[in-house]
Amino acid sequence: MKLYKLLFLVLFLLSASIAFGQSSAELKRKKEALQREIDLLQKNANKVANNKRLTLSQINSLNAKIRLMQNKIGVINSEMKNLDNQIHENTNTVQDLKGQLGQLKKEYASMIRFAQRNRSSYDKMMFIFAARDFNQAYMRIKYLQQFGQYRKKQADYIQGKQKDLNYKIVILDKNLKEKSSLLHEQENEKNKLGKNKNEQSKVLNKFSKEERQYKQDISERKKLQVQLDRNIRAAIAREIEIARKKAEDEERLAAASAKADNKPAPVAKAKTTAGYLTATPEAAKLSTAFESNRGALPWPVATGSITERFGKHMEGQASYVNDGVNIETAENSPVRAVFNGKVTTVMDQFGKYFVLIQHGQYFTVYQNLKSVTVAKGEEVSTKQTIGTVANSEGTPQLQFQIRRGMVAQNPEAWIAK
Repeated sequence: MKLYKLLFLVLFLLSASIAFGQSSAELKRKKEALQREIDLLQKNANKVANNKRLTLSQINSLNAKIRLMQNKIGVINSEMKNLDNQIHENTNTVQDLKGQLGQLKKEYASMIRFAQRNRSSYDKMMFIFAARDFNQAYMRIKYLQQFGQYRKKQADYIQGKQKDLNYKIVILDKNLKEKSSLLHEQENEKNKLGKNKNEQSKVLNKFSKEERQYKQDISERKKLQVQLDRNIRAAIAREIEIARKKAEDEERLAAASAKADNKPAPVAKAKTTAGYLTATPEAAKLSTAFESNRGALPWPVATGSITERFGKHMEGQASYVNDGVNIETAENSPVRAVFNGKVTTVMDQFGKYFVLIQHGQYFTVYQNLKSVTVAKGEEVSTKQTIGTVANSEGTPQLQFQIRRGMVAQNPEAWIAK
């Protein structure tokens, strides 16, 4: 029973150690990813630091950087919590191993004392000859042989336990050093966060002093975005109308064919936008595949950080709506299609391009491109380059949208975390 309990304990600790390793590695990857985003935003901020005039993009970038830094501190806290659990487990294991080792040494000492008392060949012979019959004499011979073997095994087992104990002590020491390092990292991140929050306060103070100018900027930006969104919706409406006419033409042809053959007319499908856009088996399959990848679509740029989120935004007393997300990325970054589809629109608007790609009943929109590498009617594949990002207010930004028919979706719910 002791052996079974010991095996169970070893297996439990091994599985806990593996689980901790996986969780720790995952947290480390997440922390590194957050740091890459922070570094990218800082690099872009350094390029426009000398601009006397503050822009809305700079404000959004600073807010995003603070959010990322807070997330990173949260990840460090999770790492320390995991490490505390591991330290607690390893401390218990060390204590348990010390107890087992002490008990084994006591048992071994008793065996040694017994062996010392019965070490002479005469004593052993007397022990054997004192048997009441041959079978008992044989069993006593086997007992003496097995006792010697068991004593050797016990010595080896004690050495093994000592090695296990030494190894766990090394691991525990490593855990404590890692915790010290994490505490130091956490302190540094909190200091950096404090500095950025001070900068944020200065920026917001400056914003409030020059609010009239910023309201005018937001108003101008809103006008441009309203025009862009109107063109996007018009382009999608054209595709819906083309799909509707095609579906209705096919229904009329099917009805005429049935009438000519004296057969009942086929049942007409429901007249919905989704029905028109997925009328063909290929479109329906593509739409289903796109939908099944919700939360796992690749980002439209290889590296980047969301600086403006989906929905309504307030800057002072001014408000505006973003039908997608703004992703700040590196200079001249390639822009990629997030899924297989067909390019339905490439339009030059205010000196920048936007590309519209259809995926069944879904559409993805890529705004603020300085150049494009695809044309209307072209089939594209997942992660295929479709253009290059342009600068907006001094920073390279992509405005990315996902729409289900005409309805805007929150891209953060669709792209991979």
